[in-house]
Amino acid sequence: MKKIALFLFGIITVVLIGCSGSEDYRGDWKGMTPGGEKVQITFEAKKFTIKDSTQKAKTYEYTQNSVSIKNGVKTYGIKLGDGRGYRVHFPASGNESIGLILAESGTILYSISRKDYIKIDDIYSLK
Repeated sequence: MKKIALFLFGIITVVLIGCSGSEDYRGDWKGMTPGGEKVQITFEAKKFTIKDSTQKAKTYEYTQNSVSIKNGVKTYGIKLGDGRGYRVHFPASGNESIGLILAESGTILYSISRKDYIKIDDIYSLK
């Protein structure tokens, strides 16, 4: 009976995590592409918006489909409505105020910070 209850708890946890984005990355971010273009990124529970320097915005629906925590370093997998997959990666253990948004291939798309625009190279020096 204990094993069944534990199994059901695990299933419920996975379903709840998969339904909406984590609190760790929800909210407003200042993002920067590898080429230096600045963007504003806002994650909500099931969608996110990217606004470029001209204030042109694109909104995408997503679901969170994975969570990985290794030595305090967190990575969240998200899947867009059109099937594309991305990762929101926080490389500094215990610090979810700076991170990276990566394509499934591992290509860095944006460096992100809650406070300032930061270059990708600076992410690892701020750890």
